[in-house]
Amino acid sequence: MPLKVSSLTPLLQVYDMPRSAAFYRDVLGFEILMQSQPGEHFHWALLRLGEAELMLNDIFESDDERPANLDPSRIIGHGDTTLYFACDDVDEAWKDLRSKDVMVAKPVIRDYGMKQITVIDPDGYELCFQHPVKAGG
Repeated sequence: MPLKVSSLTPLLQVYDMPRSAAFYRDVLGFEILMQSQPGEHFHWALLRLGEAELMLNDIFESDDERPANLDPSRIIGHGDTTLYFACDDVDEAWKDLRSKDVMVAKPVIRDYGMKQITVIDPDGYELCFQHPVKAGG
């Protein structure tokens, strides 16, 4: 009998949890459902936006462990990973993100029929918001 699953929840390792949580919550609109401890300084969180869930985990469990800057090789390592989110109105999402001064290019329609915008989070993870479109649309 094959495995039966009902969802997938990626876990992203982040350099600065308050910065990442603020980006996902305040910029993208995710709700923080659970976190490892109350307040603004926590090390793990479960977030939800619509039906999509995502977990964030601090790379460093204490501020004393965290180096002054994020190692650039970590960002390069994220270059081959993209999270794709179903998004019914890509144009409206683009306008919303632009209004929040997020650097995001205009929506594009790929040759495989998806209208997409792509955002890079504070740790260099690529987030693509997309919706299928009919040919020519």
